[in-house]
Amino acid sequence: MWKVAYDARDAYAEPVRGWGRYARHLLEHLPATVHPYLGPGRGPEVLWEQIRFPQLAARDGASLIHSPNCFLPLVRPCPGVVTVHDLAFESFPEDFTPRTRTKYRRLTPLAARSAERVICVSEFTADDLVARYGVSRGKLRVIPNAPGLPVGGAPVPQREPYLLAVGDLRGKKNLERLIAAHARLGTGHRLVLAGLGEPPGTLPEGVEAPGFLDDAALDALLRGASALVHPSLYEGFGLVVAEAMARGVPVACSGTSALPETAGGAAVLFDPYDVAAITAGVASALERSEELRAAGLERARAWSWERSAAATVAVYEELL
Repeated sequence: MWKVAYDARDAYAEPVRGWGRYARHLLEHLPATVHPYLGPGRGPEVLWEQIRFPQLAARDGASLIHSPNCFLPLVRPCPGVVTVHDLAFESFPEDFTPRTRTKYRRLTPLAARSAERVICVSEFTADDLVARYGVSRGKLRVIPNAPGLPVGGAPVPQREPYLLAVGDLRGKKNLERLIAAHARLGTGHRLVLAGLGEPPGTLPEGVEAPGFLDDAALDALLRGASALVHPSLYEGFGLVVAEAMARGVPVACSGTSALPETAGGAAVLFDPYDVAAITAGVASALERSEELRAAGLERARAWSWERSAAATVAVYEELL
């Protein structure tokens, strides 16, 4: 029986966010022959990723290594699979510290070219890898994410209705234009910006930023929203869109990067660079709320971690 060495550091790092949710939910649905490695202990991460992790995999007789976070060991004792979520560090380098940006830019292309298989969470990311790094399309496999935030029973906020935006508060999330669009909306909805980071300047009346929320609080906030608005300029998948749809929350989102692919016709798309277009898109989502609720729930049925895990195992079996 084969044995996969799985880099599970992001799955257990708190607070768990995008890539960590992927690593955790996927691991939970993979067979017991996939073994998590937590590392790195003392020393720089890159030493664990490139030296200690493959050493441990060799010691334990691994048949294959899977790095779900771009950082596949370049020298390894067995075939390697790497998951690439997006190349945001190329398109929006200012959102990353110089050290982080340099690491991603140096190691990600090497990992993608070196891997026997590359899992991408969208066709958009697969196309981006081919265009930017010249990775062979023949070794890319597209396996989408799935909703994984637990749907709980905590009461939803009972104040006046609100629009919700979720994600780290950084440049590519395009929150300044969203705030400007909200000021033009005139529907009486508050705007809630949920995520790590500092808001862009002083927030006007009717806009609030509660910061990072735990899963139960985020779930309740999602369930209570009149609409999710996701004006991001770049996403490799857009997991929060899937989470909103799984709860029957209407979605208005950017018509750029992977978001049209993820939305699958079940959201209002807008030009994220045009404030007036954002305003019109949000207004349309509110007007079409019942239609979008039904369309979103139907779209969400296309995703599950069971299916994503089965497709991942099929990738492993191509190499074993």
